[in-house]
Amino acid sequence: MNSKKIPKTDSIRELAKFWDNNELTSFDDELEEVTEQVFEREKVLEIHLSSDETMIVEGIAKSKGVAISKLLHDWIVEKAQCTQ
Repeated sequence: MNSKKIPKTDSIRELAKFWDNNELTSFDDELEEVTEQVFEREKVLEIHLSSDETMIVEGIAKSKGVAISKLLHDWIVEKAQCTQ
């Protein structure tokens, strides 16, 4: 029988440390099945650009030192904020 309890915390570091030092099977009596979704996944958008448009966006992203996806994300968020 295990005298420890699973910590009641949202701290990922604290939980990671706990599970690094403990076996899941030692806590069978505390575990419960979760049937509903716990984490919401990010949605992925597909954006179609012409070759010329892609080259332009790649050039801008490179000049700013960011990934294309980051540049496009920032642009979309900026535009969305301007229209509110």
